[in-house]
Amino acid sequence: MASIPFELKGKSVYVAGHRGMVGSALVRRLTREDVRLLAVDRREMDLCNQAAVFDWFAQKRPQVVFLAAAKVGGIVANDTLRAEFIYDNIAIAANVIHAAHLNGVEKLMFLGSSCIYPRLAAQPIREDSVLTGPLEPTNEAYAVAKIAGIKMAEPHRHQYGSDFISVMPTNLYGPGDSYYPEYSHVVAALIRRFHEAKLAGGATVAVWGTGTPRREFLYVDDMADACVHLMKTYSGAELINIGAGEDITIAEFARVVAGVIGYSGEITFDTSRPDGTPRKLLDVSRLAGLGWPVQRSLSEGVRRAYEAYLTSHHD
Repeated sequence: MASIPFELKGKSVYVAGHRGMVGSALVRRLTREDVRLLAVDRREMDLCNQAAVFDWFAQKRPQVVFLAAAKVGGIVANDTLRAEFIYDNIAIAANVIHAAHLNGVEKLMFLGSSCIYPRLAAQPIREDSVLTGPLEPTNEAYAVAKIAGIKMAEPHRHQYGSDFISVMPTNLYGPGDSYYPEYSHVVAALIRRFHEAKLAGGATVAVWGTGTPRREFLYVDDMADACVHLMKTYSGAELINIGAGEDITIAEFARVVAGVIGYSGEITFDTSRPDGTPRKLLDVSRLAGLGWPVQRSLSEGVRRAYEAYLTSHHD
């Protein structure tokens, strides 16, 4: 595992997807570095449009790229918008990665997703388990697109010597998350549901699925800190998992969220809704070996996420 110092100081840095939850966390973290941040609105440059991406890179010539742009969503969105998820995400990865190569980008980080791993991968999930078994069907299109991104970064490294690396974050939550009821991730969905039940005096809150799947959650600003750390310290073809290193059942997590929000009603489980993968815990020993520790506890992260929700939803 190659630990090679890379100097960010003084560089022009492009965060693709800077308005999303992940991208905006990266921007927040990078403001603490001596870098020149480049941003472009999606109305000015559609990352699915190859000509537009190639033109922008040729004009701006960023030295460092964090590729955090993606079409994302929760279990329902992943399952129902499959064509959009596979087309948009493959196009974004192909266009940005090759434009980075053509325009001499010094270093690029591709951010994948832990859904790239097989549905029944041995736990905790090691980076080398990618492509060793079938994917979770409900988010297969998104996962295939993310695997394609990894497999674009790798050969650019091999063939051209490009310093392109790939990282796999676990389930993320925090400021900038989507709270749209049908298409949100589990953390945002629960924060909204418990908050609304608390305001309405609701006696029960239904959590999707059985509550038994185990999930690992990482506060998005901690993930951003890990990404900046890896950009400075890591250079290799192997993936690096980014996670908290511990997991919790959805039922237990729901109780943590309810406690933070101050909801004291009953929690029920809607078993007509899908559970998804039974367990998803990342092996973060590579990340730990590169000297990055998890920053904050789950309850502290949820508290901060709830504060961000209250700030952005004035209800």
